Amino acid sequence: MPDKNRISTDELLALLFKERSLEHFLQRSESAYLTSSFGDYLNRWCRQQLIVPEQVIRRANLEKSYGHQLFSGKRNPSRDTVLQLAFAMQADLTQAQEMLRIARRSLLYPRIKRDAVIIYCLHNHISLVDTQIILQDLELPPLGGREK
Repeated sequence: MPDKNRISTDELLALLFKERSLEHFLQRSESAYLTSSFGDYLNRWCRQQLIVPEQVIRRANLEKSYGHQLFSGKRNPSRDTVLQLAFAMQADLTQAQEMLRIARRSLLYPRIKRDAVIIYCLHNHISLVDTQIILQDLELPPLGGREK
C-alpha cells in the first residue's frame, strides 16, 4: 500500500472498490488512515511555528481552559471551533480542510452560503474578527454561534 502522504482519497477509494476482501484491504491500507488526534496536530503545529498554545487560543477567541483541553486531547472540537482555530493559525483553505478532516468534521462546501463566505475569507486571509463581521452583516451565524 502506498504511503498515506502519496495516495489521494480517490485512489484509496478505488483500491477499496477493487479489493475482494475487506480484511485484506484494511490490512494493506493501514498506513493510509488518519491516526493522529486533533490535539496532537495542534501541538505539532505550535512547535513548528514556535508559538505557544495560549496565543492560538486567544486568537481563536476560545475560553482558556476549553482551549487547553483541545490541545491536551481531552475535548473534541466542534466544526466551528476547528474553523476558529484555523483563522487563529492563519491557515489557508487547504490547511483548514485538513484540520476539519483530522478533527473528523465535515469539510467546507461552497454550495452552502455560510461555508462559501468562510472559504472566501480563508482564501483572502481575512481575520477571524473581520470574518465574524462579514457573517453578521450577511445575517449568517457567526463562528462559535448558534445556527439559525
